[in-house]
Amino acid sequence: MSSMINLELRTGTRPFITGIVCVVLLLGSLHVLALKTQLLSVQGSTHAIPNSLSYKTYYFYQKIDHFGFLSNATFKQRYLVNEQHWHQENGPILFYTGNEGDITWFCNNTGFMWDVAEELGAMLVFAEHRYYGESLPFGEESYSDAKHLNYLTSEQALADFAVLIKALKRTVPGARDSPVIAIGGSYGGMLAAWMRMKYPHIVVGALAASAPIWQFTDMVPCDVFYKIVTNDFHKAEKGCAESIRGSWKAINNVTSTAEGLQWLSSEFSLCAPLKNKVEAAAFKSWLQETWVNLAMVDYPYEANFLQPLPRWPIKVVCQYLTHPTVPDQQLLQGISKAVKVYYNYTGNAPCLNMSQTATGSLGAMGWYYQACTEMVMPMCSNGVGDMFEPQAWDFQAYAEECRALFGVTPRPDWADTIYGGKNIKSHSNILFSNGGLDPWSGGGVTKSLSDSLVAIVIPDGAHHLDLRYNTNYDPQSVMDARDTEVKYMKLWIKQAANSP
Repeated sequence: MSSMINLELRTGTRPFITGIVCVVLLLGSLHVLALKTQLLSVQGSTHAIPNSLSYKTYYFYQKIDHFGFLSNATFKQRYLVNEQHWHQENGPILFYTGNEGDITWFCNNTGFMWDVAEELGAMLVFAEHRYYGESLPFGEESYSDAKHLNYLTSEQALADFAVLIKALKRTVPGARDSPVIAIGGSYGGMLAAWMRMKYPHIVVGALAASAPIWQFTDMVPCDVFYKIVTNDFHKAEKGCAESIRGSWKAINNVTSTAEGLQWLSSEFSLCAPLKNKVEAAAFKSWLQETWVNLAMVDYPYEANFLQPLPRWPIKVVCQYLTHPTVPDQQLLQGISKAVKVYYNYTGNAPCLNMSQTATGSLGAMGWYYQACTEMVMPMCSNGVGDMFEPQAWDFQAYAEECRALFGVTPRPDWADTIYGGKNIKSHSNILFSNGGLDPWSGGGVTKSLSDSLVAIVIPDGAHHLDLRYNTNYDPQSVMDARDTEVKYMKLWIKQAANSP
């Protein structure tokens, strides 16, 4: 489900932006925000995050290739541990399945795990995903070419987690029979679910928050993501989504002249003025990503996740977008005020930089590579059921961009082949939580598949709101979701204790 935010893959004049979405989940779209801000994990509101969290940093030697036998080369995988509330022998372990970014960022911001550790008597482990943060299989050469990137796959990452868990249970006194629960959000949530599917003997259950495990070829309609984004703006204020839909034509009209380009650059306080139609197209893509990011981080309190933002930021943005039929420049003045809520809420930005849309703690090039290999998430828009410019999903163009960037060809059906697609009812003990405001919920499991494959829907939730810290501003729906999640975790722990 991340900076990724600063890179674009282009086809024609419109970029493929890898997802997030997150913004995160998020995730966010190589050719349609396919998980750019995917993880957009869990930076809680500034008032809710503790000043310091206590954890120890360790490194574990992992095989670079778990599935071949020709080489025994290894690399150091970073992981973080907190044992503050883990006092009982064989007490539970909550294991965060790291995603596309620096693990310390996720550790410091995955408030749910810290909030429930005492109640569960749990050890917390945050494992870094290979090729991100400090866990680089080939050091500075890790991103040098496709040969070195070849071991950046979800399968290898899951094997890392499995090997690490077995080693911890073997070496940590009192942990030999500890039940392990996998937890993750966005791409990390996908990994948590797949961890339980692939290694049910190693993890007793999984919480997969905002995990779009069905956002793949022929599993969900390609337009579902942008429809949800649009609906968020539509519900916030009458005329808001319509104003954004009309802005694309207004931008085309205004940027048809040099004077218009200059006016638009000045109105939006751009650091680098727009000079031509290509840059105007990039400007529209930047706006598109901004609206998507806002949908993912539409939280009920002030937060400083991707950018410093007010409570319910879409409502604040939409107060400037209530008159969709005004003349072009007047409409774009409203768009400018709305965009500055996202990029300059503090009032400290001297200008707006189109190359910066979110946090730098997420790993850009690595996710691009993953999206160019196995994480192919089709997205499209039509400008009718959504507020974006029409763009069909074009796999061939997508694949050409990937070959140009990395020399690799995407496998659009691979996730279905290795993880089962929608045929997962034989699995057990997985919670799939999704927020009704989160565009990634369109590719998530939102209906329970069995008594132990349980869907938790949070109507007032954006991208994995349930994994964030508890706050006084939380809607009742997310508090109920967390209670349900803890209830199931206690059940899994009890079942593990009673198993032979």
